[in-house]
Amino acid sequence: MNTTLRQDIRGVLISVHGGKLILPNATVAEIITYSNPEPVAGAPSWLLGRVRWRGWGLPIVSYSQMVGWRDEPATLGAKVAVLKGVGGHAKMPYFAVLTQGFPRLITIVDAEVVERSARDAWLPDGIYSETTFHSDDCVVPDLVAVEARVAAVLEDARKMSVA
Repeated sequence: MNTTLRQDIRGVLISVHGGKLILPNATVAEIITYSNPEPVAGAPSWLLGRVRWRGWGLPIVSYSQMVGWRDEPATLGAKVAVLKGVGGHAKMPYFAVLTQGFPRLITIVDAEVVERSARDAWLPDGIYSETTFHSDDCVVPDLVAVEARVAAVLEDARKMSVA
């Protein structure tokens, strides 16, 4: 008798300008409404600034710009996915990603996800892999890389403000 363990993962499908991100639900802390962020001095265009959330100054990332897809206009009323930090940066336990609309809750089953690019293929910094989930082309973001890039920019900005 052949028994296989099937492990379903609760996830979210997040639309961003130019693509969709697929993430485990556990990485999303909350969805909030976009408000004009406080600029970060010397930051690249993909780091839109910081916004207040539960006492934190969250950095907001345009994932589309970061990975080179296209400019993503940030407009009032847009949504922001607050993500839990996974890279161990104590000063940044959360960061945010600009989204288009509300993320969609999904159940991820291995058989329903088809990898379109090998994990060792060249992909832009911030993309772990390209997949298809049902009929949606998606990327699995490399949250550790995204978080590291944001942390580096924030550290550079901090050094500039101290100097």
